[in-house]
Amino acid sequence: MRKLFTSESVTEGHPDKVCDRISDAVLDAILEKDPYARVACETAVTTGMVLVMGEISTDSYVDIPGTVRRTLKEIGYDGPDAGFDGNTCAVLTTIDEQSPDISMGVMGSLEAKNGSADEMDTLGAGDQGMVFGYACNETPEYLPLPIVLAHKLAYKLSQTRKDGTIPLILPDGKTQVTVEYGDDGKPVGINTIIVSTQHVPEITQEELTEALIAYVIDPVIKSYAKNLGIEGDNVNLFINPTGRFVKGGPAADSGLTGRKIIVDTYGGWGRHGGGAFSGKDPTKVDRSAAYMARYIAKNIVASGYADKCEIQIAYAIGVAEPVSVYVDTYGTGKKVDDLTLTKAVLECFDMRPKAIIDKLDLRRPIYKRTSAYGHFGNIIGDEDRTWEKTDMTISFDEAVKQVIRR
Repeated sequence: MRKLFTSESVTEGHPDKVCDRISDAVLDAILEKDPYARVACETAVTTGMVLVMGEISTDSYVDIPGTVRRTLKEIGYDGPDAGFDGNTCAVLTTIDEQSPDISMGVMGSLEAKNGSADEMDTLGAGDQGMVFGYACNETPEYLPLPIVLAHKLAYKLSQTRKDGTIPLILPDGKTQVTVEYGDDGKPVGINTIIVSTQHVPEITQEELTEALIAYVIDPVIKSYAKNLGIEGDNVNLFINPTGRFVKGGPAADSGLTGRKIIVDTYGGWGRHGGGAFSGKDPTKVDRSAAYMARYIAKNIVASGYADKCEIQIAYAIGVAEPVSVYVDTYGTGKKVDDLTLTKAVLECFDMRPKAIIDKLDLRRPIYKRTSAYGHFGNIIGDEDRTWEKTDMTISFDEAVKQVIRR
């Protein structure tokens, strides 16, 4: 029986994504001066106002209001037309240091306190919790097709606005894609596309529809459908379904960091541990371990051991070693069972926080670019996403063989 699955994305001008981008811009500005800073930065926006709050421990100085205004103007909120202006909006800050109770667990793990001499045990997890990583082989990005297309449409929408191809659209926008899957679980066609974009009052619905089809939808959908050999012509298409989207962004809806966690990850395909990413330095396993879980899952699929793979990693605050690691291939595993894959993961990948940070080189100011169009899959072509590499396939294959030999 054929099935439909839907994923959505939003542009960087969406109120929640504005907050994610500001939080990560502040994080980057701090890490550029102090790679070992502790940052948990949250942002809220509403009409005419930005509030930046959180816990930050660093010896460096960063002009947070200036960072906020630059980020807003980069997004496109640089004048009154969109209803929100980075030049004139109020910017409020309320920042405290990281709690010393948390800090002592991060800076000295339980293992180190018990006498471990292993350098990787010097850093404990910044909180308890679990993270998930997912990968599949239905697209070159090792992601489900619906979220790939939704991100590509959202990114193309922003590009055409910024380069002037469609000059009458504004920063806020959303996309949604429904894909049809065959009996074998593989995508066979694109069923429905929704594109909503903020626009100036002067453009008509007909003009907007024509421009979006010509410069956003067709270039993304037709080329991608052709490359995958699936149906991409008979698509149900909805463009600004209400007929008008003039008021948008923070002037229309309040925004908050961390409210688009499914957009950030796998579009609803695969599970989510619940923790958001943006504004958090890599000692927070909500972010760094989620990147590691994706890295592991992608390398397992790239190694040919499964068509789909999900990894769960769980932590206790102040403890370096994960309390559990779980591998699920959804019945698509090849050559070996999931238990063997789990043992090989434990052999091949060090999931302690310091090991993750070192392996993926996460103390760099690389995070603002992850804040829209997904943290996984590299839709924007970001070469700094070390967690998207498939450089562990040979090592993982050898780890599987070692487990089997035992």
